[in-house]
Amino acid sequence: MTQDDLLTRAQAWLAEDPDPETREELAKLIGAGATDELAARFAGTLQFGTAGLRGELGAGPMRMNRSVVIRAAAGLAAYLRAKGQEGGLVVVGYDARYKSADFARDTAAVMTGAGLRAALLPRPLPTPVLAYAIRHLGAVAGVEVTASHNPPRDNGYKVYLGDGSQIVPPADAEIAAEIDAIRSLHDVPRPEAGWETLGDEVLDAYLERTDAVLTPGSPRTARTVYTAMHGVGKDVLTAAFARAGFPPPALVAAQAEPDPAFPTVAFPNPEEPGAMDLAFEAARAVDPDLIIANDPDADRCAVAVPDRTVVGGWRMLRGDEVGALLAAHLVHKGATGVFAESIVSSSLLGRIAEAAGVGYEETLTGFKWIARVDGLRYGYEEALGYCVDPEGVRDKDGITAALLVTELASVLKEQGRTLTDLLDDLAIEHGLHATDQLSVRVEDLSVIANAMTALRERPPASLAGLTVVTAEDLTKGTESLPPTDGLRYHLEGTYKARVIVRPSGTEPKLKCYLEVVVPVAAADDLAPARATASDVLVAIKRDLSAAAGL
Repeated sequence: MTQDDLLTRAQAWLAEDPDPETREELAKLIGAGATDELAARFAGTLQFGTAGLRGELGAGPMRMNRSVVIRAAAGLAAYLRAKGQEGGLVVVGYDARYKSADFARDTAAVMTGAGLRAALLPRPLPTPVLAYAIRHLGAVAGVEVTASHNPPRDNGYKVYLGDGSQIVPPADAEIAAEIDAIRSLHDVPRPEAGWETLGDEVLDAYLERTDAVLTPGSPRTARTVYTAMHGVGKDVLTAAFARAGFPPPALVAAQAEPDPAFPTVAFPNPEEPGAMDLAFEAARAVDPDLIIANDPDADRCAVAVPDRTVVGGWRMLRGDEVGALLAAHLVHKGATGVFAESIVSSSLLGRIAEAAGVGYEETLTGFKWIARVDGLRYGYEEALGYCVDPEGVRDKDGITAALLVTELASVLKEQGRTLTDLLDDLAIEHGLHATDQLSVRVEDLSVIANAMTALRERPPASLAGLTVVTAEDLTKGTESLPPTDGLRYHLEGTYKARVIVRPSGTEPKLKCYLEVVVPVAAADDLAPARATASDVLVAIKRDLSAAAGL
């Protein structure tokens, strides 16, 4: 693109931009002749995919802004009309990030102007409330404005269809084509009114539904510390806990209220280093049974437990550990149906399901796939996502997951046991399934492409002294999985291990998911088994990094 072309595109965008804030931002860039910055913003358009849209806030088609959102909403509306859904209801939810309320109102206006009915949730609420509302209200689609646990300057646009689960191919490509067909924002009707703003009825119905995940009369004694991570989870979670009869959670006050600046954390993700420090500090003061954390839109749930062997006395459980605990609890409660997980999650779930005689399925990464499993009773993903009530919410839900894990902790507490004790039991029964992740955040996306190319062209013959017995390029698909950009290695030797490498779908990261299985004969073998697993995982990381050129 020549400099003249770039300025022409920027001026045309400026003329259509309905937002005074981004208009001023873009006008300053044009006036300053900031060619490099303009080129970055006009190098293309944010791509609409199975995660919807997600990106940094700012002016231009490569940023998240009202112009981009209006186009996305118009494309979704055109798609729904083409599918015969004219007049159908679209429910719109939003979190407390910068611009979320604006993007939600724009979406409602576009849907109304396109001949659909639109209903806004009454205020910033957890994503699972929106996912619940779609089916509860009989909507044809739903939109959640959120960037989940991304940095403060990001926002996103997540699309669900009428089954209450996120879009998958080919719907994503068909919606993207409708977005691309929009030539001018002036062609998109946006009335000033005509949509409905819902009251608390939907939220009340969701909260009533949360009771369904608990066993009537079960113990409700576990004491928790809770952090909302500056997001929208606090009011809904504390209301759910109160309905259930659990002790009120002790709140991490500095992170309890919504704040789009996320001032106490570098990244508002419980998995990120340092994000849980304030929760650990609060726990040391009140000595609870467990710590619960939601991410900012409360669709994920993190759990930490007391551990005298670590500095500070508290340890975050891995998503795979929580996934196994919830599965074991549901089995104990007599759950039937299919237990499902993504391919990057621990194979322990398959062992638990097999032993319990319940169905089991693996899917591609993302709850959009897990939610579509026939007969789903429970689904989880290692990135702290758990679906424990698929009939209510066909997506991950950090509120109901928090209720269920607190019920489990209460049951164990009545027995004089802990979540850690149950993890030990599972390791003795099924082998220690130790997982870890090598996650590389990049500024230059070519680093990820080069690493994937290196691994495809020169697949490792061994990692950590274990032989690579199968090396699958998942772009070709498998008997049970559609194609996806990823590589999977199965390793054998002294121990069995598995490695999956894939680019993140939502962040500039290369993610490598590692698992090693170490047999455990008795409780005395647990400590040496964990030490061995840790050493093997470190060695796999080292060898994989070298093979990928990282």
